Amino acid sequence: MDSELRPLRIAINGYGRIGRCFLRALTESVSRRNFVVVAINDPADLASIAYLTRFDSTHGRFPGEVEVVDDRLVIDGAVIPVFHASTPDGVPWAELDVDILIEASGQYSYRHQLEAFLTAGCRRVLLSHPGHSAADVDQTVVYGFNETVLCGKERIVSAASCTTNAIVPVLALLEEAYGLEQVLLTTLHSVMNDQPLIDGYHHADLHRTRSAMQSMIPVATGLAKGVVRFLPMLEGKVEAKAIRVPVVNVSAIDLVVSLRRPVGMAEVSALLRGASGGCGSGRIAFTAEPHASIDFNHSIHSSIIDGQQIRLSGDRMLNFLVWFDNEWGFANRMLDVASCWRDRIRAQVASAA
Repeated sequence: MDSELRPLRIAINGYGRIGRCFLRALTESVSRRNFVVVAINDPADLASIAYLTRFDSTHGRFPGEVEVVDDRLVIDGAVIPVFHASTPDGVPWAELDVDILIEASGQYSYRHQLEAFLTAGCRRVLLSHPGHSAADVDQTVVYGFNETVLCGKERIVSAASCTTNAIVPVLALLEEAYGLEQVLLTTLHSVMNDQPLIDGYHHADLHRTRSAMQSMIPVATGLAKGVVRFLPMLEGKVEAKAIRVPVVNVSAIDLVVSLRRPVGMAEVSALLRGASGGCGSGRIAFTAEPHASIDFNHSIHSSIIDGQQIRLSGDRMLNFLVWFDNEWGFANRMLDVASCWRDRIRAQVASAA
C-alpha cells in the first residue's frame, strides 16, 4: 500500500541517456529523500553500467560514490539491484514493491505493452517518451503546463518529450497574450544514438544512415502532433521539422509565429522576459546575453528564451530561439512529474482512508 510517510519506490527500465540522467537528477535533487531507487533493468553488463554512471562525457563525473557489490549497484551507500531482462515479466517487480517504474528504454509505446509492466507487478509506469496515441496512456503531462490533470488514480503517464516540454509552455504564453494564426517550428537537435558515427545501414530512413558528426541531417518529427495534443486550438495551424546537428547535447527550437494582433518589439520582449520564473512554474528562463549552445549544458530549464534572437517582421510575424538541454532538462521534468504524481497519489490515498 502507498504510505504518506515512506519514500516512493522507483525502478528504472532502460539505463541509457535519460535513465542515467534521471538517477543523477534524483541524486542532485533536494527531493531525493522522498524517493528510493529499488531496481535498474538494462541489457548492459553491471561493470559497464557502473562505469557509465561514474563517468559521463556530457555532464561530468557523478557527484557521489558509485560501487559494485555482487549483482548490485551501490550509490552513496544505497543498494540498487540490477537486472538484465529483455521483457517486462523478466524482473520480479512485485517483490521489489515498485510504486513507479520509469520506462526510459523507449521500446514501449502501446498500452498493451505498458500494461505488461503492471501485470508483472509495477503499480504505475512513467514514460520518458509520448505514448503511441493519447489512448495508450492515462495522461500526458508537460510539467509547468498541465500537471494539474494528475489525480493519483492514473496507472500509465507520459512525460511527453524534451521538445514538447520546451515549446508548449512558450506557445501557450503567446496564444494567451496575442493569439496565434500560424506556427512553424524548426528543431535543431543534438545527435542521438539512433545515428551512426560513420555512414552505415542503421535505419530505414536514409537520412539516418549518414554520419551524425559530419552533417546537419533532416529527420522526421512528431512535434506538431504533440503540440496540438496540448493546445487543440492550434489544430491545422502548426507545422514542424527537425534537423540533427553535430553536437552531443543541447538543442534549440527556431520558432516562427504569425500573431492575431499587431505588437511591438518592446511589448514582446517584456512578455518573454516576464515569463522567466513565472509561466511553466519557473521552468522557462530568459537570457539577454550572447550565448552558444554549450552554455546551456546541464541546465534544468525546459526552455531558455534567447533575448538576443528575437525578431519581428512587420507587426505580426515573430521569430525567436528557444534553447534547451534535451537530456538534463527533460530528466528533471520527469522527476517533477514523478514528484507531483507522488503528491496526488498520497492525497488520493488519504481521501479514501
